[in-house]
Amino acid sequence: MKKWAIALVSGVALLGATNMSYAEENVVRLYTWTEYVPDGLLDDFTKETGIRVERSSLESNETMYAKVKLQLQGGDGGYDVIAPSNYFVSKMAKEGMLQELDHSKLPVIQDLNPDWLDKPYDKGNKYSLPQLLGAPGIAFNTDVYKGSQFKSWADLWQPEFTNIQLLDDVREVFNIALLKIGADPNTKDPAVIKQAYEELLKIRPHLVFNSDNPASSFISGEFDLGQLWNGSVRIAKKEQAPIDMVFPKEGPVLWVDTLAIPKNAKNADAAHKLINYLLSAEVAKKLTLAIGYPTSNIKALEMLPKEITEDPAIYPTAEVLQKSHWQDDVGDAIEIYEKYFQELKAAQ
Repeated sequence: MKKWAIALVSGVALLGATNMSYAEENVVRLYTWTEYVPDGLLDDFTKETGIRVERSSLESNETMYAKVKLQLQGGDGGYDVIAPSNYFVSKMAKEGMLQELDHSKLPVIQDLNPDWLDKPYDKGNKYSLPQLLGAPGIAFNTDVYKGSQFKSWADLWQPEFTNIQLLDDVREVFNIALLKIGADPNTKDPAVIKQAYEELLKIRPHLVFNSDNPASSFISGEFDLGQLWNGSVRIAKKEQAPIDMVFPKEGPVLWVDTLAIPKNAKNADAAHKLINYLLSAEVAKKLTLAIGYPTSNIKALEMLPKEITEDPAIYPTAEVLQKSHWQDDVGDAIEIYEKYFQELKAAQ
């Protein structure tokens, strides 16, 4: 997930607290996005297994990667379960930062959507299992605009749109411009990345960046147009905001938040139990009801209300998924993206 960067919640175990009770069999350390653990979600796990969960709030994939890397270099045990987005699974697996999963301890796999499994970022789901699907699109105030006005990402460049919110996320922003110019959103070509940057500069005066609860500005009426994730649209709709979202003809660039086990996890057995629990139908249903993102569990899908599962702004249709792209690791080229993104935000 690339959503809200929220501070650590109360009761969360800090990174520096190593060599503690988490190495014991009855404690497992979970490092995930704050909103992925709504109140009470873990209670039944502890009741059923006797395993206590110490959870930490994941601020970003980049921060998660750096913390796990540091723990590996220090030789200390760290987190037992982490929640990297798919493109970081690929990166971390290549660098030997993840344990191989024992599928025999994960019977929940049989309930997961096969269309979400065995993807290029982790063939055979050797290191991760998918949890929730993110899809960015063009969100709009239904009192002001019609969905038919937005057929392409290029429509955001129309001169009449002068107050546009984009996600404060380097890849999400550049994905729009890359798709607009017909380029691969996972390109590593510096010249193409620069071309996308130059496209974004053309509308820089009209842009505001926000990834800290981006739905809130649509709920408050501060913005009528912009880029949102599908889960954010669900949040805004729950607040009765006049909002909808369309996926342009070029398709969205999808990401999946996964569950994985770091190489140096001290309680791998408990980690497998926790992953199995978090992906189970009842828990997956509760999580999607709370935050709106599509779940990988097919049985949970059958239990969810149609206002979620039949809303194409939240659950992309088969047609949209077919033309979608998957966000992937771009290696060292991320430094080029970051350089231009900082220049873009600094521009007037």
